Parts: sequence; C-alpha cells; structure tokens
Amino acid sequence: MKTDIKEITGKYGDRLYAAAFNVCRQCEDAEDAVQEGLLRLYKSDMEFESEEHLKAWLFRVTVNVAKSMRRSFWNRNRTSYEDYMDSLSFEEPSDRTLMDAVLRLPEKYRIVVHLHYYEGYKTREIADILELSENTVKTRLLNSRKILKADLEGWENE
Repeated sequence: MKTDIKEITGKYGDRLYAAAFNVCRQCEDAEDAVQEGLLRLYKSDMEFESEEHLKAWLFRVTVNVAKSMRRSFWNRNRTSYEDYMDSLSFEEPSDRTLMDAVLRLPEKYRIVVHLHYYEGYKTREIADILELSENTVKTRLLNSRKILKADLEGWENE
C-alpha cells in the first residue's frame, strides 16, 4: 500500500494533533510530534497491510514522540495548558468542563480515554498502539471513568 503524505495529513492530521496534545498538553509540542510522526512515515520504507495498519502505526509513532517530548528538560520547565484552553471556543460550557476534566487525568488514563472515546478505537487496538495488554487498557478506562465521575459529580447542578 503506497502512502500519500498529503492525503494522510488531510485525513488524520487533526486527530493526530489531538492525540499528541493529550499527551504533551502544549500546542507547539503537539504540532511537532505530528510533524515528526509524518516525517517518519515519509522516510519509512514500511509496507502497510491496510489503511487501519497505517493509521495505528502513525498514532503509535506520534504518541511515542509526544511522550518523549513531554519527558524532555524543556517541557518539564514550561507553563501549563491554561492559555491553550482560553483560546478554544466551545459550543456548550459543559464541553469545556468535560475537556478540563479529561486533561486533568494522569497521562496513562488520558491517552486511553482519547483513543477510545474520541478516536473510536477498541481496547484491543489501543493495546496494540500503546504496546500494553488489553486488560491494562480496560483497567485504565475503568479507572478513568471513576475519576471523571468523581470529578464531575454535582457538575450538572451548577
């Protein structure tokens, strides 16, 4: 299967950015992670079995790049993501509250929530992308739901 970088960027660019942002929580780092992931795809001589295989590989590479960036010295010494949140517009105030709650989750929960709920991956696919066991992914989803429920409890009454 031949890969067309322009087509892949158009198809998955925004979704890759969202996944990377969920890991590093910095606009510029998320953009850099996506660019690096696409560059690695361009340089790769890998043959992909299907569109899904390519997509999963690209998400894995981009998420791993974002994780590496997050661990870097420069990233550890930056400010938080509040400026980014202020620049976004939400249809409903509840959307911002939910996004805030998801972004407050620990990274290991945040990325599985993003891949499952926003990207529509099944637990087996997430396990493959993040190189985890399927039970670990299921546990992280369960724990993230508990955290979000506790965090958002009483929110609809406010």
